[in-house]
Amino acid sequence: MAAAGLRGVLWQRAAARLQVARAAAAAPPGARAASQVTQDMLPGPYPRTPEERAAAAKKYNMRVEDYEPYPDDGFGYGDYPKLPDKSHHERDPWYQWDQPDMRHNWGEPMHWDFDMYIRNRVDTSPTAVPWHIMRRHFLIFVGTMLVMFVIGGMYPSYMPVGPKQYPFNDLYLERGGDPNKEPPVVTHYEI
Repeated sequence: MAAAGLRGVLWQRAAARLQVARAAAAAPPGARAASQVTQDMLPGPYPRTPEERAAAAKKYNMRVEDYEPYPDDGFGYGDYPKLPDKSHHERDPWYQWDQPDMRHNWGEPMHWDFDMYIRNRVDTSPTAVPWHIMRRHFLIFVGTMLVMFVIGGMYPSYMPVGPKQYPFNDLYLERGGDPNKEPPVVTHYEI
């Protein structure tokens, strides 16, 4: 009994020492995480003059003619460039990208909603069949299925069922028939 109590106390002391050692090895409370976005990566204020616009285009490695910021409507986009809403499926798969899984090069600005346009999300590339044709086919299919469900509900169809057939003359003895008498002949078919 005393040995079990001593082991419990020793275990608690070892756990307390381990906790103190982990706290001492941890980063001080004021240390920054290495994954934090740096100040120069954040969007700056909305460019009002042509000089600010040129500086913002240079910041994002874009030509001034191609640079267009998001509108200053209070959502906080600042000077971040408004890129076309195209998914990564539309980019050339045979080009030697710096980051092939994202089809993205180093220093190239990313779309503000890039996580919506990566390759396992929405695909904005043109389809082989126009959308109005796909919509028409879908509505025809759904309409046909609804009509079939309504007709099936009004006129239900069941599998044909015959009387249950049992072996040994319809279980004559098992159902309490007299073993001294000859059981009646049961025929479940006609020829």
